[in-house]
Amino acid sequence: MHAAAPPVNVQSAVSAVNLVKVYGQGATSVRALDNVTVSLEAGQFTAIMGPSGSGKSTLMHCLAGLDSATSGDVLLGGTNLTELSDKQLTVLRRERVGFVFQSFNLMPTLTARQNILLPLDLAGTRPDRQWVDSLVEVLGLADRLAHRPAELSGGQQQRVAVARALVTRPDVVFADEPTGNLDSRTGAEVLDFLRRSVREFGQTVVMVTHDPVAASYADRVVLLADGRLAGEIQQPTPDTVLSAMRELGA
Repeated sequence: MHAAAPPVNVQSAVSAVNLVKVYGQGATSVRALDNVTVSLEAGQFTAIMGPSGSGKSTLMHCLAGLDSATSGDVLLGGTNLTELSDKQLTVLRRERVGFVFQSFNLMPTLTARQNILLPLDLAGTRPDRQWVDSLVEVLGLADRLAHRPAELSGGQQQRVAVARALVTRPDVVFADEPTGNLDSRTGAEVLDFLRRSVREFGQTVVMVTHDPVAASYADRVVLLADGRLAGEIQQPTPDTVLSAMRELGA
């Protein structure tokens, strides 16, 4: 079996310590996360995988401050998310976390440029024009900035979403099945850019996926089963990921 996940360390961009998440109460309660301790390194691309119902999306939502833990701690850098108020969490998500969702989640009435700059507008922060221009250039969006989402292909919409996630230079970008609504070629382009953002910009990316090919773009795969850590794979390939998932009964 694969090596156990390492303990939390000082290079962590985000980490969980004895994390428990229970939905419901009494006999109908579901223990989605069962005492999970894991450290996700800064400047690394980590994929979280597991069978359906393994807790992978719940773990990502707790790490990102989108869902609260039943017990345990979530640390983003030196900040313990479990100690923050709802208002403080909102500010933290806006300023220190980027999100890429399967469904893109762009504002339909805004242009691509306005969607990209939205997190900065909400924070009242002036954009770094050089940084914005570099994102637009690398993502191939220069001729699409005046278009609204309905005028863009799925791949273009997801590239806008990736630029929006990166524009604030967040501590961590969380990507939830980012290629789920894309064809294989377009999905590969999005994954390649996420990987480049790690290599070239030093970004930290955490991605939930069920796709072994998508997971192979990561530096490391963290495996979950029944709400518990089930090992990890360093420098994954589609074959090593597929083999691990088979061992987990996926």
